[in-house]
Amino acid sequence: MRRHSIIARLDPTDKIAVKLHEPHSITTEIRYIDGHHQLGYGLGQLIEQLARRGVFTSDAAVDLALLAATVTAADTRISRETESQDSWTREIDLYMPVLDPTMWTASSRLIERMLNFLTGDRWRVFFRDRWQGCRKIVNRPPELISSPFDCVCLFSGGLDSYVGAIDLLSANKKPLFVSHYWEPSTSTQELCAQRIGSVYGDMAGKHVRARIGFPDDLVTGSAPEKSQRGRSFLFFAMAALAADGLTGAPIIYIPENGLISLNVPLDPLRVGAWSTRTTHPFYMARWDELNSRIGFNASFENPYRFQTKGEMLDGCANQNLVRRHAHETISCSSVTKGRWKGLRMGHCGYCVPCLIRRAAFQRAFGTDPTDYPAMPDLTADRINARAAEGEHIRSFQMMARRLAQKPALARLLVYKSGPLPDYDGTDIVAYAEVFRRGIEEVDAIVHECIVEPS
Repeated sequence: MRRHSIIARLDPTDKIAVKLHEPHSITTEIRYIDGHHQLGYGLGQLIEQLARRGVFTSDAAVDLALLAATVTAADTRISRETESQDSWTREIDLYMPVLDPTMWTASSRLIERMLNFLTGDRWRVFFRDRWQGCRKIVNRPPELISSPFDCVCLFSGGLDSYVGAIDLLSANKKPLFVSHYWEPSTSTQELCAQRIGSVYGDMAGKHVRARIGFPDDLVTGSAPEKSQRGRSFLFFAMAALAADGLTGAPIIYIPENGLISLNVPLDPLRVGAWSTRTTHPFYMARWDELNSRIGFNASFENPYRFQTKGEMLDGCANQNLVRRHAHETISCSSVTKGRWKGLRMGHCGYCVPCLIRRAAFQRAFGTDPTDYPAMPDLTADRINARAAEGEHIRSFQMMARRLAQKPALARLLVYKSGPLPDYDGTDIVAYAEVFRRGIEEVDAIVHECIVEPS
């Protein structure tokens, strides 16, 4: 196991020594501003796109974006396999230059808690004053021009964000859509935007896309890491950066169905770090807390937290549009996994997101036009329980049987992936019910699958 220290720097004149809390850790420096005073690694691309749409962000919001980018650098370029004792839990220190180190330091424990919960690693974050030559990074008008947008919405190119975008536009909201692209699974973002734009007006002026990432060899001695458990920290920060340029107290919409948002482990092997927490209610509530602490007026909301994916499809405000083009969205956790079998890129059909997607189409429309090259028919053949194809299907089958025998178990299981707000208990009942209905929805397409050792 090797502890890593990532030191973020701004322009080339920033050469001040940074005192490390772990002097013997592996040190990586990231310099974000080049000799032309441009923010690199995709951050400048995002800020410029926002400005062209009349959205001018502040330097305080840039500090958040720099933090998120540095988290992404560590999360994607420090290998779990070689850099941790247990092939998972890494120990990472971040050293960040900010405008107001006192304010940020007061929130450092909250940020560490968020990152630990999200990724399963052990993070520490340290803040220092920006180098004097970089007190100002962005030029914001002294008085904000009234923006044409009244909210922000993440737009991934997935099915949930597609429904979320349609619903917002159908409700006459004026959202600014924010996307991050990197992997092949994000290639559908522009196509989805075109489909929506054909009905609700050209999306070009209300959609920003940025490619924020780092070279594979950024961290000496470490291969890249593919798990990307921390990716939503970057996505949320990008949305917050955009919302900072809007007037009032804008809502940042994160469209995600309740089953995947809770992401309750389907079996004991998926507890903890193996269960992603990208939009978990506890994590989203911590973002609202962080926003409040650092003086941002925006708040995060998942309007579908109590709906299954099938219910989202069935309730979409524009049924004609969603029925015609929803199959063009991408849900699969890895659309390229079939290449080693000589298959074309596409949905595998058997990972957890694919199974939830298949069930949603079946529930809402009675048919699923999505192309599943690796497994077009779930019931055509016996499925090997020891292979990846059978693992998730069997897990859903077993969970469905447990809940059928003991429905009340759902109220306990929803706590498995993390704490939940408990107020007067109504939310807990709603979370338990969406989990139960979500499992039933998937069971409708997998209960007849024959999964056995081969």
